[in-house]
Amino acid sequence: MTSPPDIPFAIDARDLRLTLGEGDAAVEILRGIDLTVPSGQTLALLGPSGSGKSSLMSVLTGLERATSGSLNVAGADFAHLDEDALALARRGRIGIVLQAFHLLPTMTAQENVATPLELAGVRGAWQRAAEELEAVGLGHRLTHYPAQLSGGEQQRVAIARAIAPRPPLIFADEPTGNLDASTGTSIVDVLRRREETGATLIIITHDKGLAEKCDRVVTLADGLIASDSAAR
Repeated sequence: MTSPPDIPFAIDARDLRLTLGEGDAAVEILRGIDLTVPSGQTLALLGPSGSGKSSLMSVLTGLERATSGSLNVAGADFAHLDEDALALARRGRIGIVLQAFHLLPTMTAQENVATPLELAGVRGAWQRAAEELEAVGLGHRLTHYPAQLSGGEQQRVAIARAIAPRPPLIFADEPTGNLDASTGTSIVDVLRRREETGATLIIITHDKGLAEKCDRVVTLADGLIASDSAAR
């Protein structure tokens, strides 16, 4: 599934603000973010810890609601949807790779990838799950449970699960954080191959080498965009 041709922007965010807490305890996390991401672009989001990267991803994916501002994601108005509508809007539009893997411990690697596909009505879910696990180097671990996998292997299962539905928009939060250099490179290649389908990819990373492989690098500082430039 790719972004419809009449939607030139995968993300169009205007003056996004996020404040947590109230009164004297209120903390402004995002302080007015303007970000437009064309469909099919690969964007790296950089910034020091506490700069607002993960909070921005949470808002852009609809997992956290902005305090104010406008947000259109793949043609859906995320700023005005209720929680149920947001969940429906994410389905099929967005794939998310979080630092916490959230794998079901009672399911094998293949079941963790195939079950969401089956629930979404995807034909050939088990075969697709096997293919995606093969693509991330886990073709030999299909029947293993999360407890039988290393942290890096669990991360690769989570990546396969996120990209298996072939959503038009993929978010990845430190996708190579638990991987060795060689495996990390192969995972990046798997993610970036989604460009061939027209998918938009947003990667939160501290890895400048990974950022240089993207089309564009946006750096956050103190809840604002500090720089925005083409990487290649």
